[in-house]
Parts: sequence; C-alpha cells; structure tokens
Amino acid sequence: MRIDVVSLFPEFVAQVASHGVVGRAQERGLLSIHGWNPRDHAEGNYRRVDDRPFGGGPGMVMMIDPLRSALQAARGADPAPAKVVYLSPQGVPLTQARVRELAGRERLVLLCGRYEGVDERLLAAEVDEEISIGDYVLSGGELAAAVVIDAVARLQDGALNDAESAVQDSFEGDGLLDCPHYTRPVEHALGAVPEVLLSGNHAEIARWRRRQSLSRTRQRRPDLLDRAALTEAERRWLDGAGEADPATGG
Repeated sequence: MRIDVVSLFPEFVAQVASHGVVGRAQERGLLSIHGWNPRDHAEGNYRRVDDRPFGGGPGMVMMIDPLRSALQAARGADPAPAKVVYLSPQGVPLTQARVRELAGRERLVLLCGRYEGVDERLLAAEVDEEISIGDYVLSGGELAAAVVIDAVARLQDGALNDAESAVQDSFEGDGLLDCPHYTRPVEHALGAVPEVLLSGNHAEIARWRRRQSLSRTRQRRPDLLDRAALTEAERRWLDGAGEADPATGG
C-alpha cells in the first residue's frame, strides 16, 4: 500500500511513521509513505502558501494553487488511483470499520491542513472525503494523518507478528471493547491474575474474556452495545449481570 502525505511538515509524519508497527510494515515492503510539501509548489521568493480570509477574522487560510499542485504531483507519482482524504474536525469520525475500508485500498493521499484551514474551493474540487479523529482541534492535520497511517498499517497482511492481535482488538469483529489482559508475575502488590486465566481451560477462558468484553463495553461505551452482534443469551446475561467485576468475571 502507498500513502502520500501533503503537509507543510512531511518530515514530522515520516519520523512518527518510522517506528513500531508502521516502521516494520515499511521495512517489509507492505507500506510506503511519501511526503509532499506545498511550499515546494508555491511561487515567489517567500514560497507563500497562506493568505488572510475574505470577510475578515483571525488566522490564515491555506491557498488553492500550492496545495493543488502538490496533490497533482502526489497523484501522478503512481499510476494506481488514489483516494484523497482531508484530515479535518469537520469530517466523518474515524472508526475501525472505516480504517478497514481504507486499509483495503492500494493508495491513499492524506491532506493535512494548517492555520484556519484550507480554501473551500480546493476541498470541493480535489478531496474525496474528510475524516476526523475526534471532536477537538489540533494545530494541524499531521497528527491525525499519523493516526490514520498507524491504524491502516497494522491491518496490512504481515505487518503484525501475530495476525490474531488485530482480530482481537477493541472495535474489531463484533465492535465491542477488548477484555482486560494480564502477564507475569501472577502475584503482585497490585493484585493477582484471575485464576481462570491460569486454568488451562480454553473454553472457560474464552467465556471469561467474552463476558469481560461485554461488561467493559457496558461500563465504558454502552452506545456500542446497540450496534454489536450479540446473541440473545448474551443480552440476557447483560440485563441480569449488572456490572461484572473485572478481577473475577462476576
């Protein structure tokens, strides 16, 4: 998969993407990331990419031509069709389902805004979709682009050392939150590992983890239960179980 990032700070995105799972995906040839700076496509001695907004108001707005030229260069760098995504707090929320859809594409172009945003005419003409990573405002789209890259990279076949890790993540499969996890030591001043996880009984362990996932989702994100693929037995258990104790499975 190829991801092109149009940003005033492409080196920032490249640095973030050089570590961990994303870095490993690049080393394994599963993902390639390329940066494009609009300043390289701006005219004049100052390479200006922004100007004051019409109608007045604070801040600056990114101009059409430098961004459009950078986007055209990014598109033209590879013959495969690319979906252009603008990272914006006004976009649709980034969900795991949307991440899976993006991860299945051959190419993405991520557009990172700065200042007060981007000239609306450029967005209407060149952008396929706007995506938001949350209901808050960042200084620019670079961190949001890094989030998208990380989420997409880990779904590339071979990016994770254990592919099952992605399947068991929160929001995957039936859309529930993940169950709690424990490792050595068994006994600690902060508590003990639940006995069921030491039993070797895989059926009981699976049952415990499923109930923990259900209980944790009910406690922290009850809105997810409305969309989750639950059995009638699981819904009855939730209705009668109340809040299960994460340490015992209640």
